[in-house]
Amino acid sequence: MLPDTDELAEVLLDLQIPHEDINDLVRMARRVTDDPELRQFLERSVDELVRTVGEVGRPVDLPDLDWPSGPLQRCFPVYVFVAALPATRAYHRERGIPADVSRRTLADLGRNMAVHRRRYGRAGVQAPWWLVHHFRGALYQLGRLQFERARLGARTGAGLAAAGVGVGPDSPCLNLHIPDFHGPLTPAAVDRSLTLAREFFAAYFPEARYRVVTCHSWLLDTQLRKYLPEDSNIVRFQERFRIARAEPEPSDTEPVQFVFGDPELPVEGLPRRTAVERAVGDHLRAGGHWYVGHGWLPLDGSV
Repeated sequence: MLPDTDELAEVLLDLQIPHEDINDLVRMARRVTDDPELRQFLERSVDELVRTVGEVGRPVDLPDLDWPSGPLQRCFPVYVFVAALPATRAYHRERGIPADVSRRTLADLGRNMAVHRRRYGRAGVQAPWWLVHHFRGALYQLGRLQFERARLGARTGAGLAAAGVGVGPDSPCLNLHIPDFHGPLTPAAVDRSLTLAREFFAAYFPEARYRVVTCHSWLLDTQLRKYLPEDSNIVRFQERFRIARAEPEPSDTEPVQFVFGDPELPVEGLPRRTAVERAVGDHLRAGGHWYVGHGWLPLDGSV
């Protein structure tokens, strides 16, 4: 199920795996293919990942590797995603997904590993559950942003229905995500991504009408406007969205994680080098809390 040694290194490069991790991943792959128990676990995991490829809303529960803690355990999801790659690429070809979109989307595996290394200083996959969306054909990188084929949840859908938008719980929607290591969130970059999304999903998923884009992010916490200038990229990003619902529970670790790289960092020592760093840290040090904002915007102009 895994490519041979020479081909595996090339596949890992295509997926933007950090170069310093490739030699170890190629070496450990021999353990996976030579050990019957590990090989069987890999096969079960891949089957769980791809058997409903392309379907939205189907839960996928990748099992944890019952193995002593170490590099192989931390990196095992890489082998699952690499082994699933032929099925993912076949689905993309079936849909006619352009090769550059497919490549940039699946390269999020390498970015995820870069996030893990930034936080822990060693190889590993930060959030395997997140990459399931990419390798099952639900999520696509389109310019600066990522868009995930999804359905409105009960609370957000009810809020939009009450607002007379013409959609409700379980209606098709696109969840917007803002990946790290991809440059500033400029208005021009966001405009381009939204245009690409409008064209992409109409062309390659015409059976579902995506009328709204939703975003669930700490970047939509309106308290940020107290600290950032009106023409900042974040404030201008917020202005695009209409509020779907309020979030009563604080999520203080969200901005700490995405701004500083580690949600467990002590608040007292958070750096103050940029306006966003000062906003996040000063607000927490003053006893405030941050919340995930839930917003939406129309995609097709009919709302």
